[in-house]
Amino acid sequence: MSADTDDLAAAPDAPVPQGDYTSARVAAGLVYTAGLTPRAGGGMAGSGVLGAGLGVPDARPLAALAARRAVDAGRQAAEAAGLRLASAVSMTVYVAATADFTQHSRVADGASAAVRELLGGPPPARAAVGVTGLPSGAPVEVALVLATEEAGRPPQSA
Repeated sequence: MSADTDDLAAAPDAPVPQGDYTSARVAAGLVYTAGLTPRAGGGMAGSGVLGAGLGVPDARPLAALAARRAVDAGRQAAEAAGLRLASAVSMTVYVAATADFTQHSRVADGASAAVRELLGGPPPARAAVGVTGLPSGAPVEVALVLATEEAGRPPQSA
């Protein structure tokens, strides 16, 4: 792990990249996260494809878990740069789904709820994208763009 403040700070439960990338990076006052999957305890919390045995009620909490991991990665990167998270600006939720599955937005609502619970404020702009597969068989993956503010300043009201 690099000592560069743009890289994710090491922490016991920090998302660990599964390839040649960083989990979150600060640039121009924004934090960009990698796509995070619903991992817990060192493994995937759930797997499958929506429309092929996996339903929306099963996938929503997995989307929430992935979103919480993305916020955690963003928070660690912000803190390493002397910043704190202010709000979520944009979110992309990738949903592993069959070609005829059409409820991507309902799955992504689980991620939106988690982000609002953690950060408050208005919901981020969001895209819910259907894909044929995700790393390690994950049913969802969440990537965020987060706004920051200086750690010493009081939070701005929305």
